[in-house]
Amino acid sequence: MNTATVPSPSTRSTPTPRRRHVLRHLAAKPFVFAVCMLPFVWLLFGALTDSLGANPAEALIRGTGDWVLRGLCVTLAVTPLRQLTGRPELARYRRMLGLFTFFYLVLHFLSYAWLDMGFDPQAIARDIPKRPFALVGFAAFLLMLPLAATSFNRAIKALGAKRWKALHKLVYAIAVLALLHFFWMRAGKNDFAEVAVYAAIIAVLLGWRVVHAVRARRITARRTVAK
Repeated sequence: MNTATVPSPSTRSTPTPRRRHVLRHLAAKPFVFAVCMLPFVWLLFGALTDSLGANPAEALIRGTGDWVLRGLCVTLAVTPLRQLTGRPELARYRRMLGLFTFFYLVLHFLSYAWLDMGFDPQAIARDIPKRPFALVGFAAFLLMLPLAATSFNRAIKALGAKRWKALHKLVYAIAVLALLHFFWMRAGKNDFAEVAVYAAIIAVLLGWRVVHAVRARRITARRTVAK
């Protein structure tokens, strides 16, 4: 005789709801925002407390410039990481990371314009063309302006997804110009250790895109031939 009892509806186990991935958590974006603000807070605190070293002007200009390069590397890393990990949620943070990179680029330019040039437009206009590192840095700044200006959803709809994506590929040229700017900045001191690190990171991130694009074209060509 089977003595097993059928569990009542109240005692049956209910399926455990799937846990939301940390990247989709409501607090994830505010957390990333706060992390991106930390360098600004640190530099501002250092400026207000006069704790940026013997040359605070150079520390501010260099510090903001360093965070532009780091921001570019992190922003460019989003797509490869998304493809490698299979986490489409990572794309949610690309816009914020790109805008923070632009934010630090604006701070970098303003620090130069204020601390080196005294906000003198004529002095800035004379200085930029005669110094290669300033010229390529300013070119990167100009190229980033349309990317920041079209970073919202309404701009995507106005331009169309295809043209918007083509425009935002300028970030690759911006990364190369930023690296060249940094290289020429360090050439005077003959110190290329950090330049080599950034160059390797950017080369890997851009190289990944080239390899991925070539593979995608080959797959498309094979499918076309198969039809």
